[in-house]
Amino acid sequence: MANDADEAEDPIEMPIDGTLDLHTFHPRDVKQLVPDYLEECRARGILQVRVVHGKGTGVLRKTVHAVLDRLAYVASYSPGGMGGGGWGATLVVLHPRQPPT
Repeated sequence: MANDADEAEDPIEMPIDGTLDLHTFHPRDVKQLVPDYLEECRARGILQVRVVHGKGTGVLRKTVHAVLDRLAYVASYSPGGMGGGGWGATLVVLHPRQPPT
C-alpha cells in the first residue's frame, strides 16, 4: 500500500468565473496558480479578473503583484476598491488573446 507522500495529488477543479480566491490555496502555489488561472480566463474571453488575497500583512498581495508585473498579457491591475474587496483584492485587466495567424 502506497503512503500519501508517494501518491500524486489530484488536480483541483475550480470554476473559471473571473474571481480567484486564494484563501483556499497554500501560499507556495500562488506563483504558478495565478498565471494558470489568468491564462484560462483569457482562453474563455474573461478579461477582467478579481484576485482575492486578503488584507493580512500584505505578503500575499505583494507576491500576487510581483507575479502580475511579470506577465505581458496583464494590461493593468489595481486595488479592489469599494465593493471589490478593497485592499484585500486586486482587480486585473487582461489583454485578449490574439487569434492565430
